[in-house]
Amino acid sequence: MIEVQSQALRAAAVKAGPEAPVRTCPKWTVQRLVGHLAKVQSWVRSAIAHPSGENVTPGQPPAEWTELLAWWDEQLHGLLAELADPAAPAWLPWGRYPGTTGSWARRQAHEAAIHRLDAEHALAGSADPSAVPSLVFGPAFAADGIDELIAWILPTRAKWDQFAVSGSVLVHAADAGRMWRVVLHPGQPGTIDPVTAAFEADVTVAGTADAVYRRVWGRPSHASVTGDVRLLEPLAAP
Repeated sequence: MIEVQSQALRAAAVKAGPEAPVRTCPKWTVQRLVGHLAKVQSWVRSAIAHPSGENVTPGQPPAEWTELLAWWDEQLHGLLAELADPAAPAWLPWGRYPGTTGSWARRQAHEAAIHRLDAEHALAGSADPSAVPSLVFGPAFAADGIDELIAWILPTRAKWDQFAVSGSVLVHAADAGRMWRVVLHPGQPGTIDPVTAAFEADVTVAGTADAVYRRVWGRPSHASVTGDVRLLEPLAAP
């Protein structure tokens, strides 16, 4: 999946051109988008090479577009090779993840998919959620991306004390048959759990897994949001 999404991103980026604005990431150009993903993939390679967490540093993307594409190709191919053994040790900055390359494979699949969406919007020249109708993430993959953010990344965030809201959130990916409950208290980490039945929440995010996946990761989406939207602020993607 990393390779599929990265190659699709690359194709859209080349068609759009390096100076095209990335309308889903304000102030970014396509060149910055490509440089970001290439740099992240180089950082993951360093995390695999240094599973202790010491000396984990990203590479620096070249400034020239053609050289950047070649460097990105190098990082992607190296990363795919280094992820071949999912049980191999690796460093990750999120404590809930097992310290293995398999954890990085999951994280990088969604990193590439969300930024592939950014590239497709850049190519379309629009941030409207209907601008890229041919791109629909499958229910299982999209639901996994929702779960990764809601149940794996957000619980470890360091800024819960900045939020003063309280209440409950229901996240419902209907076609995947999956739901998550988040209970918020002022200044405290949220309680986040998968659930098997809908409940009366203070705010609900619902729709297809594809739509909810885009919404929770802060991208244009047709997901339905009803209730007190202030409760979604602590759940914003990093």
